[in-house]
Amino acid sequence: MTDASFADRFAGACAAVVRVLPFGLSRIVAPSFLGFAVINGCTFGVDLLLLTLLHGGLGWPVWLAISLSYVVAFGLSFVLNRALNFRSHAPVGRQAVLYVVAIGVNYAAFLLGVGAGLSALGVEYHLARLVAGACEGVFMYCVLRWVVFAPREQSVRELQP
Repeated sequence: MTDASFADRFAGACAAVVRVLPFGLSRIVAPSFLGFAVINGCTFGVDLLLLTLLHGGLGWPVWLAISLSYVVAFGLSFVLNRALNFRSHAPVGRQAVLYVVAIGVNYAAFLLGVGAGLSALGVEYHLARLVAGACEGVFMYCVLRWVVFAPREQSVRELQP
């Protein structure tokens, strides 16, 4: 039995997979990117399942089904990325506020702009959501890595004796 936490084992597995990537990809793919892809692949599946149930099963309007499935999936993504991928121990309040701002931008630009926009143009709603999901994935990884879960530097006041 090991003392390593699940988060440590998850990070170790991501790092091990990245180390053996072919074609020199191990030099450019960060383990946190792989972790993000795994976590968000799962939460995207939750998103699509809910979208299908709400729109395809219950007949809710596309915009409402997209919105509710989006909120549930992104809540799950925040918790899993914070705990497993970025292993953040910073106060959750500031991170949650930054995350809400990021998903607001993401929602307007990619989900409604791209997803619902393509659907309104006649693209099948699952395909429209997949295209929007690809755009959203790149945006959200960048925001999580370099804004929401970025290590905070000590302030000048903290460094003074």
